[in-house]
Amino acid sequence: MKRIALLLIFSFSHLLIFATPIDGLLERIDKGASRKFIIEKKKGDVDFFELDQRGGKPVIRGNSWVNIATGLNWYLKHHCGIHLTWNQMKATLPPTLPAVKQRERHETSLQLRYDFNYCTYSYTMAFWDWERWQTELDWMALHGINMPLAAVGHECVWRNILLRLGYSEEDVAKFIPGPAFFAWWEMNNLEGWGGPLPQSWYGQQEKLQKQILQRMSEYGMKPVLPGYCGMIPSFLSDAPKQYWNKYVRPSILLPNDEQFAKYARMFYEETKKLYGEAEYYSMDPFHEGSLPQGVDIGEMGRHILATMKQAVPKAKWVIQGWGANPLPAMLDALPAGEVIVLDLFSECSPMWGIPSRYYREKGYGDHDWIFCLLENFGGNVGLHGRMDLLLNNFRETRTNPMAKHLVGWGLTMEGSENNPVMFEMMSELPWLTDIPTKEAWLHDYVKARYGKDNATLQQVWKILADGIYNAPFGNYQQGTHESIFCARPGMECFQVSSWSKMVNYYDPTTTWEAARLMLSVADQFRGDNNFEYDLVDICRQALADRGRIVYHRTIADFKSCDKRAFRQGSEEFLRLLLAQDRLLGTRREFRVGNWLQQARSLGNNKTESDLYEWNARVQITTWGNRACADDGRLRDYAHKEWQGILHDFYYPRWRHFFGILQDELDGRLPMLAVGNSYVSQKGNPAVGVDWYAMEEPWTLDHTAYSPVPEGNPIDVAKEILGGMKE
Repeated sequence: MKRIALLLIFSFSHLLIFATPIDGLLERIDKGASRKFIIEKKKGDVDFFELDQRGGKPVIRGNSWVNIATGLNWYLKHHCGIHLTWNQMKATLPPTLPAVKQRERHETSLQLRYDFNYCTYSYTMAFWDWERWQTELDWMALHGINMPLAAVGHECVWRNILLRLGYSEEDVAKFIPGPAFFAWWEMNNLEGWGGPLPQSWYGQQEKLQKQILQRMSEYGMKPVLPGYCGMIPSFLSDAPKQYWNKYVRPSILLPNDEQFAKYARMFYEETKKLYGEAEYYSMDPFHEGSLPQGVDIGEMGRHILATMKQAVPKAKWVIQGWGANPLPAMLDALPAGEVIVLDLFSECSPMWGIPSRYYREKGYGDHDWIFCLLENFGGNVGLHGRMDLLLNNFRETRTNPMAKHLVGWGLTMEGSENNPVMFEMMSELPWLTDIPTKEAWLHDYVKARYGKDNATLQQVWKILADGIYNAPFGNYQQGTHESIFCARPGMECFQVSSWSKMVNYYDPTTTWEAARLMLSVADQFRGDNNFEYDLVDICRQALADRGRIVYHRTIADFKSCDKRAFRQGSEEFLRLLLAQDRLLGTRREFRVGNWLQQARSLGNNKTESDLYEWNARVQITTWGNRACADDGRLRDYAHKEWQGILHDFYYPRWRHFFGILQDELDGRLPMLAVGNSYVSQKGNPAVGVDWYAMEEPWTLDHTAYSPVPEGNPIDVAKEILGGMKE
């Protein structure tokens, strides 16, 4: 009996350790960590967290599990010098934690904290399993997220609808795309591309979404599920086909079509069967030019809202503020309090009522809205940020009358796992009584990021914050300052993707200076994950910026017919590109093998793995077939400056291009016309390359790329940068 009693006591105490989601979070961070804290959930009129001390243990309290997790993250960063980030969510906590010497309280009136863009689900999360998702959900809780878009398994709803209507699996396959392209199907831009999906996919994703929703529920997060705004497969409509960058769009039912209510009812019924009800549903009609002819915008909006409310009376409609959407005529027709607008690009092009290219005099009227940080497009790799603008625009919300309906903040990046500094800034600002200066905030960030204060690293980040992380007002480029290495070669190369709108707004030699300074103290931080990641990323940017300078000099040498200088320049450019490949190979995050392994690992057999890998390869290169890549201009939109693809995809393009120019200088090919020469460029080998023909074979290949890092980041960076002149 005594033994049984002891076992019961042990079992009960074990349950107590993991009695809250915060205990589980702490144990995943560091085994045994939950015993080092006192966690208290208290009621409060406003969202808050507090740091306190009792009996030798830090106390973390708040009025929700997410707010408590946010307080825990605050304590780890600013009291322990432990910065948890996407690529490292584990830490070794000291045996005795630093004491909270004075109670610290932070509040926010912004109760809704949104996360994700539909694009994030394709550019970053297309092939995540539960282990990776669990890590992300912990990251979200630590950063205050309580209203995430939950789009995994949405395809299962549509499959069930079509099968319920008597359509075949072949019909389903015509409509539902591959996993790397779900985002644009969900936003009514394309259908079918990247498929057909095997039936096993649906079971896997349904199970995964239920795991995700369960953990969100445990944390107290309120997921945003996809809603219905009139989309049907194009093969079910007699209306003229509409196109998006050469892809056939799904058709859109108009509100006066009796089929609208039928499909809406079925959509919400099947969603409830699989995933239950939600308080928020995301719907984006007319995304990027999908407006059908003859539609009454206001009536369409009222119909979308009505069918949602009929299915879930207490639900609210979440809609993206992007470009012309949501159309003012639609917002004007909707009652206040039922719609929440995501001001998607608040740090650059706010639409809520302050000066920008998308300025709206009346903002969103009486509708609630959320201030969002977009930051990244296409999941591209590169340093980038708008620190001053983010601080300024968010500061405006504290006093500007146009912000009276502001109810939250959000992260709406197209791709994540990059530029952590910007996401840390955004997630901390709402909890601060006064918006700090950039310099003051960065000082604390650097100290937390590397676990201790260091004057040299402070100088590194000052250089970056005043340069590449300070895109100014009027600069509307979409995300990172793109690497010239990833561009399709040409005589006038600048941006990589068709819509980047890139502008030179900083001195490219400053990233080289930052990299040199970083290397000067590198030995003091050997083994520090955050330092080594940042070192590789900053050195990567420095090499890319050096490559751009070398490119322009080399093209000038060609135009000057300086054969020797051109050969030297082109060889230097190619050496830089290969050096970049080697440097990036030292970190898993920068290896194409990491992305491709995620894709292949979801397959249950070789056929499935090959399909998912093809999806992964196409998305980051051609994006589509020849028509969509070239005429639709989608190629290289999601380009990645990663090890492996640099060597085998980008390097052959540049070597081929420079080889043509060298042959022209050497008289083996007709010389390319320069300036206002009367000689036609038409048909010249330098401008007539069929790049798609060079690129497509890589998308069809199955050569294995390892995700395992090779070499020490510090040693390789020292060797590469140390061997180059300033």
